[in-house]
Amino acid sequence: MTAALSRARAFCDRYGLAAPILQAPMAGACPPGLAAAVANAGGMGGFGALLSTAEAIADWAAQFRARSNGAFQVNLWIPEPAPIRDAAHEDRVRKTLSALSGGLAVPEAGPGPFLPDFAAQCAALIAAAPQVASSIMGLFPPEVVAQLKARGIAWICNATTVAEARAAEAAGADAVVAQGSEAGGHRGSFENAAAEHTQVGLFALLPQVADAVRIPVVAAGGIMDGRGIAAALTLGASAVQLGTAYLRTPEAAIHPAWSAAIAHTAPEDTVLTRAFSGRLGRGIRNAVTQAFARRTDARPAPYPVQRALMAPVRAAAERAGDASRMQAWAGQGAALARDEPADALTRRLWEEARALLPG
Repeated sequence: MTAALSRARAFCDRYGLAAPILQAPMAGACPPGLAAAVANAGGMGGFGALLSTAEAIADWAAQFRARSNGAFQVNLWIPEPAPIRDAAHEDRVRKTLSALSGGLAVPEAGPGPFLPDFAAQCAALIAAAPQVASSIMGLFPPEVVAQLKARGIAWICNATTVAEARAAEAAGADAVVAQGSEAGGHRGSFENAAAEHTQVGLFALLPQVADAVRIPVVAAGGIMDGRGIAAALTLGASAVQLGTAYLRTPEAAIHPAWSAAIAHTAPEDTVLTRAFSGRLGRGIRNAVTQAFARRTDARPAPYPVQRALMAPVRAAAERAGDASRMQAWAGQGAALARDEPADALTRRLWEEARALLPG
């Protein structure tokens, strides 16, 4: 057996998988049915719990387990300091968003809080006892790591640089996701302000992370088919994590206009932007991203204020089926995504990759 297949087999044995494929935990686009379909096909399902209360985390886990006995991960964002508010700046942002929507009144964001309580989320995650707890935007606090280990829950930490991967290993992570700049959705940079300056493509980042740490590495970013999986395993990954590849599956249940846009998105049609949420992420270039790219006097508000200000614009766009004003996340491989059931997609991807790997 080749080194690539040996690593993949060891990872699968560790987590009870038939295929070294993880469905990315995409907040707002990972209903239990999607995760269960991936798990039932031998991969690992995922739940992005960023916006979920403790009760919602428990409910999601129960719904998953009603559909599957397979493996799943629950992902949380590591909180950052409260944003510095600027009422005049936010007013300019509101005017920009209002103009985008034909004069729609965009209300003030209000005082917050804009996100559920992190400590309560962590407690709910531990109580749910998934095979994996994953983190993005930083490291779990030491006390949470200790509780995870006491419950036998593995910790997989997202990293965008070699330094972040080393820090995750030192903090006790069981594996690390090497997230290349091709990836759709939010960048997982530990330092928010540094996100624009730490853009490294997956196939440059992956082998260097694999050389730098002793724990398994999961490759993420631009992987859409068996060719990408085989290449990632060859470059040192033990598994892969796919997000955009699953967005057009019926189980993802995203808005049809968003799904249609993904199908026609060339690599150069995606951009890194803070326009959707205030945190840097890769999405489809549209009227929202362009408005903030042009307006130096109305840069996006900080996260998560920008997300709150965008909420009525996003809702109106969804009602109108207008992808030009939606929060349309997608990676650079978007056009390779297929409208295919998630279980069939998972099996096909691993069959394609296995055929390309010697041994």
